[in-house]
Amino acid sequence: MPARRGGLWAHRDFMRLWGAQAVSSFGARIAREGLPMAAVISLGAGPAALGVFAAVTLAAQAALGLFAGALADRLPRRALLIVADLARAAVLTAMPAAALLGGRPSLLEIYAAGALMGVFNVVFDVADHAFLPELIAADELADGNSKLAATDAVAEVGGPALAGALFQLASPPLALAVNAATYLASALMLSRISLRRPPVAPEAKTAPLRLDLGGGLGLVLAHPLVRPLWISEIAKSFFGCFFAALYIIFAIDVLKLTPGMLGLTIAMGGVGGFAGAALAPRMARALGPGPTILLAGAAGAAMLFLIPLAAGPPLVGMAFLAIAQLLGDGLQTVAQITAATLRQSVLPAGQLGRAAGAFASAGALGGVLGALAGGALGAAIGPRETLLIASAGIFAASALLALTPLRTARKAA
Repeated sequence: MPARRGGLWAHRDFMRLWGAQAVSSFGARIAREGLPMAAVISLGAGPAALGVFAAVTLAAQAALGLFAGALADRLPRRALLIVADLARAAVLTAMPAAALLGGRPSLLEIYAAGALMGVFNVVFDVADHAFLPELIAADELADGNSKLAATDAVAEVGGPALAGALFQLASPPLALAVNAATYLASALMLSRISLRRPPVAPEAKTAPLRLDLGGGLGLVLAHPLVRPLWISEIAKSFFGCFFAALYIIFAIDVLKLTPGMLGLTIAMGGVGGFAGAALAPRMARALGPGPTILLAGAAGAAMLFLIPLAAGPPLVGMAFLAIAQLLGDGLQTVAQITAATLRQSVLPAGQLGRAAGAFASAGALGGVLGALAGGALGAAIGPRETLLIASAGIFAASALLALTPLRTARKAA
């Protein structure tokens, strides 16, 4: 199907998908910050409890990623997106409903909500990745992924701020009810998509689902361009969650940044991601997908060294972190968009769900192990030294792709 005149701006169904994904992205960020806020505000939860919440959410994604991928290849993908939105709305509505009946959620119930949100988040993300090639032409994929990534970058900046405002101005149950409404709005927009060409027909399934769950992993490992991306994803998620465990502690306790300074610093990552989303299609056209992934990924990873090297007065330390967030996140976004487009282009359309599930499970599992390892290592040798190790690990995972066939992949074929 050729690209249409006016590009994706004139593609009504893509614009509806983009709108739904935008609302859903904000909802996911609000829930990510809001459920822990509810635990702190309503139950007085401490750091250990919040650490368990993060681990439970990631573990649910790791465990269900392959299953979500199999579902995305067996069921209509648009319907799966709508179901995921409605399920997330139901999870977030349960706590306000309990509050109206005079109850208060327990910490265990908040953990359960976090786990369920993690499950339905991965279902939505996997189905979304597989659905896009059904909706737009192959030569529009880079532009489509770029637009979706730009929305994610804006949500990364605005979502946490919106969550803070909601939970400051309203009670946790009411704030969660507003959050649930974002998923209902997303489901409504998705329901208005009318495909102009038949959806990709799922393969005839003769094997039991339990055998099919490994299909995405086998598909990923068999492709010479996708396999190194998957292995790199595991390593980057593992070392990246060292930052999740220690970044805030390092910024506040070691560099003496105030919470306001830290918030501005983190927001620079969203600004960089937005710029990277605009740059990705142009860079991929100029260099080819493989070299773009290599150069942008390695350069973005190199920026991370600025974080553990930050020192001096708080404003100087903040400048180091802000540059790392701006340039590092921007370049990493270029690499991520190009890698996603490459996968959508070279893998069979009917198996994109399982492949995306394999990536989601690998990333989440690496994240769980990395958060635990980073926290333990940080306590043993200090946050600065641990973040230096993490930076080196992410850089190695990106740079070593130069030893793979991606080095010469000038076309997605």
